[in-house]
Amino acid sequence: MQLRYNYRAYPDASQRRALAKAFGCARVVWNDCLRDRREAHAAGLPYVKSAELSRLRITQAKRTEERAWLADVSAVILQQALRDLDTAYKNFFDSLKDKRQGRKVGPPRYKSKKDTRQSIRLNTNAFSVQGNGTVYVAKVGNLKVKWSRQLPAAPTSLTVTKDSCGRYFLSFVVDTEPDILPEVESESVIDLGLTMFAVLSDGTKIASPRSLRRAEKKLKRLQRDLSRKVEGSKNRAKARIKVARQHARVADRRRDFHHKASTRIIRDNQAVFVEDLAVSGLGRTRLAKSVHDAGWSAFVGMLEYKAVMHGRTFTKVDRAFPSSQVCSACGYRDGPKPLHVRKWTCGACGAVHDRDHNAARNVFFEGRRIVAAGRAETLNACGAPVRRAYVPAQRGETGSRRKGRTTQAGIPGL
Repeated sequence: MQLRYNYRAYPDASQRRALAKAFGCARVVWNDCLRDRREAHAAGLPYVKSAELSRLRITQAKRTEERAWLADVSAVILQQALRDLDTAYKNFFDSLKDKRQGRKVGPPRYKSKKDTRQSIRLNTNAFSVQGNGTVYVAKVGNLKVKWSRQLPAAPTSLTVTKDSCGRYFLSFVVDTEPDILPEVESESVIDLGLTMFAVLSDGTKIASPRSLRRAEKKLKRLQRDLSRKVEGSKNRAKARIKVARQHARVADRRRDFHHKASTRIIRDNQAVFVEDLAVSGLGRTRLAKSVHDAGWSAFVGMLEYKAVMHGRTFTKVDRAFPSSQVCSACGYRDGPKPLHVRKWTCGACGAVHDRDHNAARNVFFEGRRIVAAGRAETLNACGAPVRRAYVPAQRGETGSRRKGRTTQAGIPGL
């Protein structure tokens, strides 16, 4: 399986200039190739092949005066930008033909040099991990890296990213074998919420860190200072970086909490069941800020790939399942209840239920029924995986920023 390991990099002044040039060249190749394909489509011409674009927009463009500076960066970076464009088109075409699950994917768009997030991707021909702890990047130099942990194997690709607050990160993709944990007898279900971030079926409650809510006071002050600066001035650029750094701290704290909680749950339970919530719909309600602050989608995504990595069973219960309406003691459906009702008494058996605990138990029973019906990924009697899904490396930090999309997994910064 493929895993992604992220590390903070500290380039010096000359290396930052070289990386800025690499970001710009990759962006220009992307935009030039995208423009050719759009113009061909508008003129009714056939789809322009990648080989033709590589010859025109990379090989021949280097020999012209207006694009001669493309030769100052590694050719691998330019070729990878073209491959990323091909991938974007493939995802768009698959979405049109209903070959791709999830939301519809739009056509590729032009990249702007004003984007605060930039990245380049390289294969093994353009980078190497040195013995002294640095990482060599072609035509950039040896980058100083803060190694939080060792790579389990030789990396197959590298993504260099600069985020909105000016931090640099190196993201390695590594092919490794799953780290199967010893089997345990406990099984758990997770009921996600806002008052409590998660309630487990054994009664354990995990409090929500509310990272954004705690930082709101400082964010308001920084954003107020930013609004008072003159557009285009250096002081406005400095104020923008301060706001971006505060948002990055909030995201890092939330991500760290998600990783610690998901790892603990996966290690302590053989099977994990969770309710599939309509996060995108809840994000358009009056609870939108609290829903996005909780980060349910990122947390569930971590549970899913960590379950595959450690040989655990992970099951999603359909969002239409009435977990909050059914009595977990007798099975009587007592009807919907408003959010302010945290405790209720069953009208059939008289059992008094805590809303979150009762919902967690109902999801647990439904999850076990799904596993028994053979609709979930689990291990057979011989310990071999049954319908084990392939887990690709998380690509939340690869490529330029996509508006409206959040990182699904990985640690963009420590």
